[in-house]
Amino acid sequence: MFHDLVTPSVQHALDLAGIFVFAISGALLAVRKNFDVFGMAVLAEITALGGGLLRDLIIGAVPPAAFTDLGYFSMPLVATTLVFFLHPQVERIQGSVNVFDAAGLGLFCVTGTTKAYEYGLGLTASVVLGLATAVGGGVLRDVLANEVPSLLRWDRDLYAVPAIVGAAMVALCIRFDTLNALTSGLAVLTAFLLRLLAMRFHWRAPRAWNRRSDAAEETTPARG
Repeated sequence: MFHDLVTPSVQHALDLAGIFVFAISGALLAVRKNFDVFGMAVLAEITALGGGLLRDLIIGAVPPAAFTDLGYFSMPLVATTLVFFLHPQVERIQGSVNVFDAAGLGLFCVTGTTKAYEYGLGLTASVVLGLATAVGGGVLRDVLANEVPSLLRWDRDLYAVPAIVGAAMVALCIRFDTLNALTSGLAVLTAFLLRLLAMRFHWRAPRAWNRRSDAAEETTPARG
């Protein structure tokens, strides 16, 4: 499984890095919404931990890791503090933040799928929870901020698709008994690269076939 790829300490460090970057996006949205510091912290925590928390509750991994590892809970607070004081500077390096966000997406879709399968779920359900681990926090963030979730918007670069591809690769490797350090790393890398390409070339999912609605279209810029 994926934990064979790296030592526990390295995997923990990667988890914290992914949590930190996801928390940055939550705190930045709170700034744009003119939330106070408590609102910033709430959005940072839910963005960073929401997907993993949902997965752990569904598979029965209780108490969830978010409540048993102080680092997981504290890292979003560190991100909140950084954004609170330096949000103009953080906004200016949003492109770099998005690259690390893509890396976190790849990592979490693979670890989420693997953990779900280890707890006895079938392959399809494991893929679904792998996706939920990677994108669930962002959906909860947008709902709390009274926004249409980025995951559902046609004018946003592909985000869920790379995670689905990475999770599906893990499921196929499990099915054919080829999941190991190399194939796990390849799944992470594939999801990561797909997300980068989607941001670079603004790949988006198609809308309804032969759509002829006269309703005004919202054209909020893509999330980088």
